[in-house]
Amino acid sequence: MWSEHTRSRDADGNPPGLRNAFTLVEILIVVVILGILGAVVLPTFTDASHIARENTLKDELRYLRTQIVVFKAQHRDVPPGYPPGNRNGTPTSAEFLRQMTGVSDEPGNVGTASAKYRLGPYLSKMPRNPLNGLDTIMVVSNGQSMPPAGMPDGSTGWILKPQTMEIMPNQPGVDADGIRYIEY
Repeated sequence: MWSEHTRSRDADGNPPGLRNAFTLVEILIVVVILGILGAVVLPTFTDASHIARENTLKDELRYLRTQIVVFKAQHRDVPPGYPPGNRNGTPTSAEFLRQMTGVSDEPGNVGTASAKYRLGPYLSKMPRNPLNGLDTIMVVSNGQSMPPAGMPDGSTGWILKPQTMEIMPNQPGVDADGIRYIEY
């Protein structure tokens, strides 16, 4: 015969008063699985973020190089950084920033926008190097060479040699493909 206890069961076959619930072991297993998944996925997001910064660096270099060429073409073949109209003068980072972010006349004097000062600005501001976060630039003087491979020290965002119009990130190391940043 059926006893009273065996006859009254819920839809899941459980005696009355028992609720369906997760056990502590089941909860711990789920937490461990989520932790493992998180450990696998997190490095992927970190790598993607770094690769995105490297791609931004390439884009910023491309833009800077283009703007330097445009400045030179509009200023009597004198690249930015030199004293106005004087390719034999000593280029400086301060002059480079003034000329690239201001409006200038044909020799390269910076002034207030007018019929005379109609060229530029070429940059709204100096872009930050996305890898080291610096928006400063080191200018290499005429006759000096660019820092040799592996010698960037990260003290500025960029390194420029106006004489040859070379610009590179001041960033030691290599990218995800093994290419040195200074070779961009």
